[in-house]
Amino acid sequence: MLHEFYMTMKLPFNSLDVQDLEGFFSSEDDCLRFLAEKKWETGYVCRKCGHTNFCKGKTPHSRRCTRCKKEESATANTIFHRCHIPITEAFQIVYKVCHNPAISSYALSREIELRQMTCWKLKSRLMECIKNKGEVDVLFHPPSDQ
Repeated sequence: MLHEFYMTMKLPFNSLDVQDLEGFFSSEDDCLRFLAEKKWETGYVCRKCGHTNFCKGKTPHSRRCTRCKKEESATANTIFHRCHIPITEAFQIVYKVCHNPAISSYALSREIELRQMTCWKLKSRLMECIKNKGEVDVLFHPPSDQ
């Protein structure tokens, strides 16, 4: 299946076309499932206590440590950390920036119908990731973000 092909890639957004984006990442569940699979593809390790056993968390695709009970969402410590817009819209921003890094936050704002500062914040994270890693990696979490 084509979705499995994208799961094996470090960053699917550069090779996606609009139909793929809408097909694979059309719902919040699709986006969170993708993030969770990428984030924990080598196994879950609790960031608080280091334990490797988990159970299902309270929110979709989150994991809860069975030892210390710390819950971690699929978006925590990723490029989408503390992102307060719908994840599907955040994926659209990532897609647009990957295909056109020179796109302005004003153009993103008009195209996705979000506030310009919201688009600027996510785009700045993406550009920092490109600067530090040479590409956009959805698992990248800029150390300057809190």
